[in-house]
This record gives sequence, structure tokens and C-alpha cells, in this order.
Amino acid sequence: MTQVKRLPLGYNAAMGKDSLSSVQVVADRLLRHRQKVCTAESCTGGLIAKTFTDLAGSSDWFERGFVTYSNAAKNEMLAVPASLIEDYGAVSEAVATAMASGALRHSEADYSIAVTGVAGPGGGSDDKPVGTVWIAVASAEQMVAKRYQFDGDRQAVRAATLHSALELLLDLVST
Repeated sequence: MTQVKRLPLGYNAAMGKDSLSSVQVVADRLLRHRQKVCTAESCTGGLIAKTFTDLAGSSDWFERGFVTYSNAAKNEMLAVPASLIEDYGAVSEAVATAMASGALRHSEADYSIAVTGVAGPGGGSDDKPVGTVWIAVASAEQMVAKRYQFDGDRQAVRAATLHSALELLLDLVST
């Protein structure tokens, strides 16, 4: 007989047990100020938006998500200039901040989260090895961008990106 291990509500091995509690804090803060957030995701492929919508009632504070995995999608959906991608590469501070700005302009959200990176197992380079991720969080008044170097496989890099994006958003959203 196979024993089934029961996990707490919201637990996902790839994301960790704290994902829903962090999202709940984000939700509470946004709701308190009647604000909304949107996402612009590349390397996470919609994981952040999925995690947001795992929480019941998320339509009250999650405005929309853009999955802009290709460079063309970044350009078409978020108006990231092709020249910016050519000059700096898709995995760069310039592109992450342009994604965050574009997401705000193309939504009715008060905050945006943008992520672009190399989740692996391939695609890395000497300058941008596997695990390199840029995360940008923006509001009309502020923009914060940070480069991360995560260890682990594709799943681990994406999970770490999710958690770090939530932390950056919490730092920017009013308490």
C-alpha cells in the first residue's frame, strides 16, 4: 500500500510551502489600498500569475499577466524596443525594466512585476550563466530592478524567481 503524504493547502514542491502565505500578504496590502498588480513573465512562463490566481479572490487585486517568452512577444505586447534587446540581450536590467514599464502602460495595474532570465538547463553564457535572472518591480513612482544568480535545476530557478519577485513587490507595496 502506498502512503500518501498530505501537504498543507497551497504547498507546491517547486514553489515551497511559503508561496501562498507571501501571496496573501501581497493581496492584503493591495486590497487595503485598493490597488492592483500585473505581471510580465519570460523565464517563469506565467508561474507568478498562476500563483496569484491560486488564491481565491485574486481578481480583486490581480489585474492581468503577460507571458512574453519570446523577444517578439516582449516587443509586441509590452513595447520593449527590439534595439534594446539587441543591445543588451533579453536577460538584462534594461529589458526587465522596459518589461515592467510596458506592463504598467498596457494594464490598469498600480504595480508590475517583470522577470527575464535563463532557467536552464541550456541557454547560458559566460556573462549570463544558467540561473541568471533580472527582476523588476514598478509603480508609477518607482522602479526597482535586481539581478539574481540562482542555483539548481530549471524548477529551482523558477521557484527562486517567484519568491524573489514576491519579496521585491512586498518591499515596494505600501504597508
